[in-house]
Amino acid sequence: MRKWLLPEYVEDILPPEARRVEVLRARLLELFRVHGYRLVVPPMLEYLESLLTGTGHDLDLRTFKLVDQFSGRMMGLRADITPQVARIDAHLLNQEGVTRLCYAGSVLHASPRGLNGTREPLQIGAEIYGHAGIESDLEIQRLLVEALAACGIADAALDIGHVGVFRALCRRGAVDAELEAELHEALEAKDLPRLEALTGTLEEPTRAALLLLPQLYGDASLLARARAALPAYPEIEGALEDLARLAQDIAGVPVSIDLADLRGYHYHSGVVFSAYVGQLPNAVALGGRYDEVGKAFGRARPATGFSIDLRDLARVLPPAPDPGGIRAPYGADPDLAAAIRKLREAGEVVVVDLPGHGAQGAAGCDRELSRIQGAWQVRKL
Repeated sequence: MRKWLLPEYVEDILPPEARRVEVLRARLLELFRVHGYRLVVPPMLEYLESLLTGTGHDLDLRTFKLVDQFSGRMMGLRADITPQVARIDAHLLNQEGVTRLCYAGSVLHASPRGLNGTREPLQIGAEIYGHAGIESDLEIQRLLVEALAACGIADAALDIGHVGVFRALCRRGAVDAELEAELHEALEAKDLPRLEALTGTLEEPTRAALLLLPQLYGDASLLARARAALPAYPEIEGALEDLARLAQDIAGVPVSIDLADLRGYHYHSGVVFSAYVGQLPNAVALGGRYDEVGKAFGRARPATGFSIDLRDLARVLPPAPDPGGIRAPYGADPDLAAAIRKLREAGEVVVVDLPGHGAQGAAGCDRELSRIQGAWQVRKL
């Protein structure tokens, strides 16, 4: 066995991609900052019950677990930063009113999300706490669209849904918890034969509405069909009104509606959304409303937010042109040191030749610092 091999779906980030990732991270955090989002840095691992509180079964399956040698309690390596930020808002900041927070860091998954996924995504995101209205959902989705545009993504598209439609149908139709979980799985997999079988014992209009959900996908015009075909429950009417508002007021990207999108059903409580980029089969960003997470931490705080995988984002962007660096000779000349310092302060990459190696240590340099007519000047190689 080769000792230098990494585990499956775990990989190094080499210099060109690492540079792209870091540029994107800095650009997005600055964008979040000027919109009023304050940076927090949660720990990589926590006690398991804190990491998984209010998040449902899906996150539990994706979380690496270990035993704390100090306390003997189970700990987890975070698979998502959002529950940690919810904990910070609920207990450490403990502020009244609206709180805007952002974050960036690695997460670990026990299994990748897709065939081309990694088990160590680099997650960056933004969250709003303390506001339950559609206005905060709109703000967070507009921020996501602006973030993708700031990264140079020109072909992004946004899918939005609302878990409240499915939840209302199950509650009004007296669907028990076990059947609700099975229906959720069938809808997520778009498994129509199984959905028909599972709804066989349900009464109308619940059965017809559940069978219709996978067909309710498209642009905002489908909302009229949904209003006519789905039961006129207040919860469903409210969800459709929210989706209509979002579809109308989000500008800059195509928006589609998917009423069968139940991703994170046990985690989210209202609007959910995903951003897609043409070259990637999986969503490059995920988000939604998750009011129940704050409640699970003992402080009911409505919340909405999104996260982006920086590694996925970096892969779809064209390689940035390499500006090249400047070779500089090794020496104790104070004028040389001053010239190097001035170039670096201006943002130039200056690589000093080490004795005995010369140009071998200056790969990527297309210019050199030379003494010309008594002054240190940059010239092309």
